[in-house]
Amino acid sequence: MRWDNLTGTPDGPAALFGAGAVVTRTFDTPEFRGFTFHEVRARSLVNRVPGASRMPFEWTVNPYRGCGHACVYCFARKTHAYLDLDTGTGFDTQIVVKVNAPELLRRELAAPRWSGAHIAMGTNVDCYQRAEGRYRLMPGIIGALRDHANPFSILTKGTLILRDLPLLREAAEVTEVGVCVSVGFTDVPLWRTVEPGAPSPAARLAAVRALSDAGIECGVLMAPVVPFLGDSPEQLRETVRAIAAAGATSVTPLALHLRPGAREWFTAWLTRHHPGLLGRYSRMYADGAYAPTWYQRQITRQVHELATEYGIGPARRERTRPAAPPQHESAPPAPTGPTQLTLL
Repeated sequence: MRWDNLTGTPDGPAALFGAGAVVTRTFDTPEFRGFTFHEVRARSLVNRVPGASRMPFEWTVNPYRGCGHACVYCFARKTHAYLDLDTGTGFDTQIVVKVNAPELLRRELAAPRWSGAHIAMGTNVDCYQRAEGRYRLMPGIIGALRDHANPFSILTKGTLILRDLPLLREAAEVTEVGVCVSVGFTDVPLWRTVEPGAPSPAARLAAVRALSDAGIECGVLMAPVVPFLGDSPEQLRETVRAIAAAGATSVTPLALHLRPGAREWFTAWLTRHHPGLLGRYSRMYADGAYAPTWYQRQITRQVHELATEYGIGPARRERTRPAAPPQHESAPPAPTGPTQLTLL
């Protein structure tokens, strides 16, 4: 990889993404068997979103690169290529860990130039993926944001967020805290093959309930809605019903999108599991990474109608919390183009 020369050298030159020395570790334990962790001391942590991006936030923090959730559609797979790492299995098992993230964040938040802007987390890879159970970076990160009363939001599939409930509650007392859990479907066979390393949809919805019961309002990003596999009226209804039953404050549907890197890996998965759908996917995504606008509108309309039926969405949110929603919680009811939030 491009930063091999840094491995094991405590004072090596800067790595590709502003890191110092890289130490590579493997752990022979059942939960991490087959994983390799590349520990780096990053030189910067708060990242500015490019101006051309359509993201509804400007600043992000990502303590990890690569993700053990192994979601076959993950848009962030392409980023592993920048480090000469494999975007398929390598993305799932070669995890870059910014071990100094908490202390670095404290320093950056204290800098005179920092204005206290909202920071979004979980926007590239999941900050509560399996590796977090070992490295425990998020308590220090949330603690730093709390101590600086800096607003932030978290998007996750990881039930490990419940470990940090006390910190989230403390932070919510001094600043705006937004939490959103990603649950695109409740179909168990689909989950086992398309999100093999992520907690089950039922476990994620249980986390939504636990967060809500603890006083942390939580929305659900219903993403991705997978064409032809998770988008039937019955599947959409069951998913929205389960989201409402979990106490979510809102539900935001987003159709599957397939960027370069993710597209090839998803197509390989489709070839193995659903070869009969290859032609339909080829036609649906013939014009690029995003599903056609008509499809996005159709899914959005169906989910919003179901959300109204089950009593979740903007009306309920206004009754229960007059404050503004988290910055990546809501989406326009009728998108006019490829406006999906690439947060998976």
